[in-house]
Amino acid sequence: MSTKPIAQQEPQFSKLRAAIWPIQGSEMKKFLPMGLIMFFVLFNYTIVRDVKDVQVVGSSGAEAVNFIKFWGVTPVSILFVILYAKLSNILSKENLFYFCIVPFIAFFGAFAFIIYPNKEFLHPSAESVLALQQSLPALRFIFALWGSWSYSIFYIMAEMWGSVVVSLLFWQFANEIIRTHEAKRFYPLFPLLGNIALILSGLTVNYFSSIAHLYPPETDVWGISLNYMMGAVVAAGFAIIAIYWWMNRYVLTDPLYYDAADTSKKVKKEKPKLSIGESFKYLISSPYLGLVALLVLGYGMSINLVEVTWKSQLKIQYPLANDYGAFMGYFSAFTGIATIVLIILCKGIVRRFGWYTGAILTPAILLITGLLFFAFVIFRDSLSWLTLFMGVTPVFMAVMIGATQNILSKGTKYSLFDPTKEMSYIPLDQELKVKGKAAVDVIGGRLGKSGGAVVQQILLVVTSTTATQISIAPYTCGIMMLVILAWMFSAGKLSRMYNAKVAEKELELKTA
Repeated sequence: MSTKPIAQQEPQFSKLRAAIWPIQGSEMKKFLPMGLIMFFVLFNYTIVRDVKDVQVVGSSGAEAVNFIKFWGVTPVSILFVILYAKLSNILSKENLFYFCIVPFIAFFGAFAFIIYPNKEFLHPSAESVLALQQSLPALRFIFALWGSWSYSIFYIMAEMWGSVVVSLLFWQFANEIIRTHEAKRFYPLFPLLGNIALILSGLTVNYFSSIAHLYPPETDVWGISLNYMMGAVVAAGFAIIAIYWWMNRYVLTDPLYYDAADTSKKVKKEKPKLSIGESFKYLISSPYLGLVALLVLGYGMSINLVEVTWKSQLKIQYPLANDYGAFMGYFSAFTGIATIVLIILCKGIVRRFGWYTGAILTPAILLITGLLFFAFVIFRDSLSWLTLFMGVTPVFMAVMIGATQNILSKGTKYSLFDPTKEMSYIPLDQELKVKGKAAVDVIGGRLGKSGGAVVQQILLVVTSTTATQISIAPYTCGIMMLVILAWMFSAGKLSRMYNAKVAEKELELKTA
């Protein structure tokens, strides 16, 4: 007995149902496992993101983040895209997914149970690192990263999890199997389910970072915390693989949920296979993808310019690894709560006001909150009366303002930026969806953050051998403003092209 695909039309809901849960009962078999994958992916991302900051900022300083993003994360991202483009022509989509995700799970498990317990043997001595820093002050942060190189590798892998698993593997899978009319309802809800993971993973990080009182003072409590947290990451990683395996066998084989499964009237077209050089040339020649890349670059660069300055204050406020981790756990949990609230408030924006409105709100909020943060950092001496009145230190005040800015910026990213960005891929052909998305998300996202890192590297090296994030804050604030304004201009231009492509695709479906 054959099953016909769901009609390409918008289902009718009551106003209350459309606002709360615009999903048909027959769509749950497709929507729910995708939501669970998003849940576990973000659960892991939050934990490894918090841990990477605790280790690198704590051992090498917040300023070193600028160097590892450019000299570590960016080259690895480029190498991954080259490998991914090659393997996409060799492996099936399912095997390519497993090939990409398994190394992450293996590394995070090995780090906690093998590498970290032997760090004293694996890392160079503090004396040798200090001697190198004194002989070449301009490279002091590079030597600091080398002094705790296993933490640096963990940082790179955590960043790559965000680019590869969150931005590439999940969203590419979603774009492949979710129809255009479903995306308008599914995509705003994916982050809603996924950000429940931010709350739970943030509380997980906070709980396992707050166990110091249970052990003698001489115990390496952070090592014990790592065992628990990386154990959770490995378990969630296997859950992602299991759900993905199940969907490939019980969802993607049913034409009710996946158009490509309906082979009764379709002849399977041979997927175009381009060489690596041809793929990059194809992407560069696409103005549409260029604008998508500018959006990704704008977000990555602007958030980096604010975040590193904030983390420099965070290290001063919380010098111990477990205290730092406990704060980051609460920070992630509050980010999840704020994101869910923003998703509830904003999920009807694209449907009611269009793609452009949803896309422009994220840079607007980043611009406003970023200016408020830098205003306090730069003019903190003039605002000392405020900290005295509130009974807090200037460092604590900077940490709280920066945390608020980061929570709002990440909340708008998950509730508005990610859904609108992913919607922009849907009208594209298969080649641009697969390889174009890989290049834009992995290279574009990394170059965005690396661009901010390069700017701050230059300022730290050129201004003074003792320069800090605070001393270069006026410059980073001005650059942040220019980047966000360029981002907003690109969003406007992309909006017109996106609407034209959607209208063209809908016309093709009607006449098919």
